[in-house]
Amino acid sequence: MTLHTIDASAAAADLGQFDAVIDARSPAEFAEDHLPGAVNWPVLDDDERRIVGTLFVQDSPLAARKVGAAMAARNIAAHIERWVTTLPRTWRPLVYCWRGGQRSGSLAWFLDQIGFRTHKLQGGYKGFRAVVRDDLCHLPQRFRFGVVAGRTGSGKTRLLHALSTAGAQVLDLEALACHRGSVLGGLPEVPQPTQRAFDTNLWCALRTLDPQRPVYVESESRKIGRLQLPDALVAQMHDHGFCLRVEMDDAARVELLLQDYAHFTHEPERFCELLEPLVELRGRQTVSRWQEHARAGRWADVYAQMMVEHYDPLYLRSIDRHYTGYADAPSISLVDGSPQALQQAARDVMEVCEGDGSCAKAPR
Repeated sequence: MTLHTIDASAAAADLGQFDAVIDARSPAEFAEDHLPGAVNWPVLDDDERRIVGTLFVQDSPLAARKVGAAMAARNIAAHIERWVTTLPRTWRPLVYCWRGGQRSGSLAWFLDQIGFRTHKLQGGYKGFRAVVRDDLCHLPQRFRFGVVAGRTGSGKTRLLHALSTAGAQVLDLEALACHRGSVLGGLPEVPQPTQRAFDTNLWCALRTLDPQRPVYVESESRKIGRLQLPDALVAQMHDHGFCLRVEMDDAARVELLLQDYAHFTHEPERFCELLEPLVELRGRQTVSRWQEHARAGRWADVYAQMMVEHYDPLYLRSIDRHYTGYADAPSISLVDGSPQALQQAARDVMEVCEGDGSCAKAPR
């Protein structure tokens, strides 16, 4: 049999041509990020990789290869016994490791010798990562973004979900980042992905979108939690997007914030801890007052005061700086966050922006 190699650009363009994408790296490497849809068949696990690396540095490459070869052979045998016995001869896997070297080469060689139509990814994950980073520099420029803007608690994320349900194209950056974007925005018991995993997931999402239709996205800063948005995406939203201004009265906004951050009622000290970085911006007296309300269970007071004293001024300064047409943008009024109100708003947005196209003429 002849072991085939494929470069990262060709593989990334159509991963569906393979019956399986197999990551031969260690579990820790796989957890940080991996090719979309990949499964992990580690040739060396985390401890084994550390042992081999230490031998390589402290003894010699030959000593490391001797030990590593025995470990790899046992692991590959276990993977073949577990996963391969029922697969047909026509099964076509793509195998990769970090650089497309010995780990993927060893696993791919065994699969090829069995008789499978095996491909090894040239350049490995590192080559794929280069493709993702390059694509994220130009992919966003293909799209016209409808930027859903509005003050904190005005239902922007809910409106995005309603637009998606109604059949619109939506890029939900906060869902990809597992974060709501504010100082309180971390999701309970859901960690943010690594920057590399976020980039890969964003790359996948952008590749599914139709450039001939608008893409609705929430107005975001350059960072969501600890994750950085690609400069090209931010520039496309700021400089070439059209704004949709979501309006909701303060009482309804407080109600939505109470729903979104209900988990803090069970951990007020965690809430108070998250407010500490705001002392420099808002002063100790103001932050202490918010913390006192939280510890006393006066959550509606906390959110009402934070909206007026922190979130609204901060957001409006940011939106005015990045979207000069915000004040004159089409307004979407939501009486509340009910499904009925959101469904009607989504229909109205799509009628205006995808019907007569007037949103395309909206000030930027």
